[in-house]
Amino acid sequence: MIDLHVHSKYSFDSLLSPRTILKVAKKKGLTGIAVTDHNTIKGGLEVRKINTDRDFTVIVGSEIQTEVGDIIGLCICEEIQSRIAVDVMKEIKDQGGFVVLPHPFRGHRLNRYVIEQMDAVEVFNSRSTPEENTLALNLAKKYNKPFTAGSDAHFASEIGNGGLIMDIDLRAGLLSSLTTSQTNIRRKESQYYLQDISQIIKSFKTRNLQHIPRQMLRVSYHIICRA
Repeated sequence: MIDLHVHSKYSFDSLLSPRTILKVAKKKGLTGIAVTDHNTIKGGLEVRKINTDRDFTVIVGSEIQTEVGDIIGLCICEEIQSRIAVDVMKEIKDQGGFVVLPHPFRGHRLNRYVIEQMDAVEVFNSRSTPEENTLALNLAKKYNKPFTAGSDAHFASEIGNGGLIMDIDLRAGLLSSLTTSQTNIRRKESQYYLQDISQIIKSFKTRNLQHIPRQMLRVSYHIICRA
């Protein structure tokens, strides 16, 4: 069981330390994670460095912000410099990595060419709504793309909420281990208010404080409505 979408403190909207990620992932019974921080591979490199368990896989990745939405690169070893989608995908593939379309119906402006260039589609994201995940699954089927799944964790409680049961051997290549079977997907939705808390963290870390009152109201609303 591998969670293919986790964020560390090196993302602008998370405070998770690499050691905490590793500890929690193992405690929850995962056998691997992909650390996919926003616009950097620092978190993935650090988690991989401190991991001493040969039976636990750490995949270095990054979630890059582009003009069409976020694009994830997995199994990369260098920072992605571009923020233009076609160039980002080329940089990832030039490193021997592969390209994932995460939460395609949350914050994307997709076009056919970009979708066709993807190596896989994230069909379950714990922070997406059931409707968004269903649309993502249908998109992957339409374009005959392998599935990925992940928690999109920004907090320890979310790690392992999403992931794939897969036979992984990085030496043979992660892509060959992916599947189009829905039975291999772990599905557990994150609490909606955690996304708002992530935005509050982002506001503090980027010193863009004017949105915090509205974000606090959204957190209170979600907690009260789902209590």
